This record gives sequence, structure tokens and C-alpha cells, in this order.
Amino acid sequence: MTVKKGKMPVEPKTVELNDLVVQGMAEKKAHDIVVLDLRNVKNAVADYFIICSGNSDTQIDAICDSVEEFVYKASKQSPWKKEGKQNKEWILLDYIDVVAHIFKKDKRDFYSLEELWGDAVITPVESSHN
Repeated sequence: MTVKKGKMPVEPKTVELNDLVVQGMAEKKAHDIVVLDLRNVKNAVADYFIICSGNSDTQIDAICDSVEEFVYKASKQSPWKKEGKQNKEWILLDYIDVVAHIFKKDKRDFYSLEELWGDAVITPVESSHN
């Protein structure tokens, strides 16, 4: 994955974290993975959002576990906050600078984060599963 660089420098740890989150998503065949670069968006809550979709409760859960595993094995980081694991419709893994959003497809369409953060630089991740 290549993250487009904006005006602000990208911390190597943040790029590594982005890559690990994407790898964890891809490992469980997540659909439509995109990286939103929010660094130049006023009042953004993180530097990056990484968003993907899954088809079922089981897949959403597996993607979440995979992301946590990839990140922890490589960097010994656990999410600062985790939400939605029980509902399995929208799971959020907050690593402070990088926030992973794992959606069930209909919920992703409903909340439309890509449109909400329309000023972000959006980079689709190439995948054979999209």
C-alpha cells in the first residue's frame, strides 16, 4: 500500500501502522479498503481512517481480530479504544493516529464516512477482493 503524502510529513510509525491495518483487513478478504488521509482536514479526530466492508457478522469479527493480530505482532500496540465488537455492524479500532472502521456493507453505505470526510485524500487499496 502506498499512502499519498500531503503537506504534512508522515511519521514512519504511522505509515507502518496503516500498512499493518490494511494487511489485517486484506488477510480476511475485506472489501473496498480505502485510506482517508485526514491530516490536512481541519478538526479531524485522527490522521488516517482506514475503512473496509465485510459481508457477514463472522467476516466482520474475523477482520477485526486479524487487524488486531497484525498490529500487535508487529508493533506490540493494542487499540486505545475498541467499539462495536458485540453488534458486528460497525467495529472501530482506535490506534490514536490511525482509526480502522470495519463495516457491514449496508451500514457503510448508510454512514458514508468517505462523503462525510469529503476533504480527505482518499486512496483505494488495490485488492483482488474488491
